[in-house]
Amino acid sequence: MTDELCTRPATELAALVRDREVSARELLEAHLARIDRYDGPDGVNAIVTRDDEAARAAADEADAVLARGEVVGPLHGVPVAHKDTHQTGGMRTTWGSPLHRDTVPARDELVVARLKAAGAIRVGKTNVPEFAAGSHTFNTLFGATHNPYRRGLSAGGSSGGAAAALAAGFVPLAEGSDMGGSLRNPAAFGNVVGLRPTPGRVPSHPTAIGWSQLSVQGPMARTVGDVALGLSVLAGADPRVPISLTDPAAAFAAPLPTELTGLRIAWTPDLGGRVPVDPAITEVLMAQLGVFRDLGATVEEDCPDLTGADEAFGVLRAWLFEASFGDAVRRAPDQVKDTIKWNASVGAALTGADVGRAEVAHTKLYERVVEFFTRYDVLLAPVTQVLPFPVEQEYPTSVAGVEFEDYLGWMRSCTLISATGCPALSVPGGFTPDGLPVGLQVIAAPRADRRVLEVGHAFEQATGHGLRRPDLTPFAH
Repeated sequence: MTDELCTRPATELAALVRDREVSARELLEAHLARIDRYDGPDGVNAIVTRDDEAARAAADEADAVLARGEVVGPLHGVPVAHKDTHQTGGMRTTWGSPLHRDTVPARDELVVARLKAAGAIRVGKTNVPEFAAGSHTFNTLFGATHNPYRRGLSAGGSSGGAAAALAAGFVPLAEGSDMGGSLRNPAAFGNVVGLRPTPGRVPSHPTAIGWSQLSVQGPMARTVGDVALGLSVLAGADPRVPISLTDPAAAFAAPLPTELTGLRIAWTPDLGGRVPVDPAITEVLMAQLGVFRDLGATVEEDCPDLTGADEAFGVLRAWLFEASFGDAVRRAPDQVKDTIKWNASVGAALTGADVGRAEVAHTKLYERVVEFFTRYDVLLAPVTQVLPFPVEQEYPTSVAGVEFEDYLGWMRSCTLISATGCPALSVPGGFTPDGLPVGLQVIAAPRADRRVLEVGHAFEQATGHGLRRPDLTPFAH
């Protein structure tokens, strides 16, 4: 029963607790036991900070609330984990940096507070690359997170600890952030589901630059339905966040369809020839296109004109890195990794004209993408250009014979989409012949977050790729 609880969807677990068929304490203990068995520095290394006694106290209180017959939130008693770049009141938050190895925030940031208000039980913090920079999860404080599907391979990043925790059954629901793929890339590597929402859908607070639309926060889970439930809790306006969207959040938790009759789908294997992709990934995803036709959709190969996406993303990211990390780089350069120093130095060298040109390109890109989605309902593409790689490798330097210019090159299948402002879902898309997960990216028009959930759910239900769980035997201790 313990292991079975740890692989069930969050939607089912929430119902079991709410109906008092399983206690919140029993559910928590099942997950803690699984973490004890398979996680830690010698295991998956997904959850790097824990407070089991505080979690037990919260679970006991959750059971007492139900016993009193009080109204409860949609995640009442459900264990969750928080990304170690998101501030948790009273619990260490390190940002994966030695500069913050002992930082304990006084209060929760908004994404954490909303999950708590919905009744979720905080289990701990998930591992990240230093300051969430890069799509491979390793740092000098905690080491690397391993892919649950194969020890020794990357779990992706920057929300790699979250994806690995979900894949391994340590929690049924987690959250993360995504600037250049940090919710999508690790979801693809871990055969789970990650949503990059439309900027403003999940308000981020506190944040240094509240007007920026490049980095977003969002939910991760093992099923699209669970991600939808998570979004229904995390979404909704906040007056302190200037770009926050006002649409009712509860609507995201409404039942999702299992057929796609009349849906117009565009498919691009390489984002219009702009990104090299490992042929093994392309082969897996091409085999899935018939599923969408069987579900009632039309599928044709097409891609929006992504001219200017590299410039917009590269310049605005560098500008944000200088604003966010420039002081730390100058103050303690020996305690900041080289890729962050490089990205911040690029930002420091920018001129006003550089940023202005990037913003003009960004606006033109947005207009072209909006026009594209008058002809199609969704765009399908690979999430990643590479398969999970050895944890000792900082980042891939080439794929399919193409050398990358910098550490961002292997992430362009996600960064180009980030620049568009579109919501994008990573959903399990199948496996290579030797058992490595492949993610399918479902992209829709800006603010059409519900659409990507609907399409992802129908595909998920038709294929069952997400039901294939990893063998954790190599991690047992």
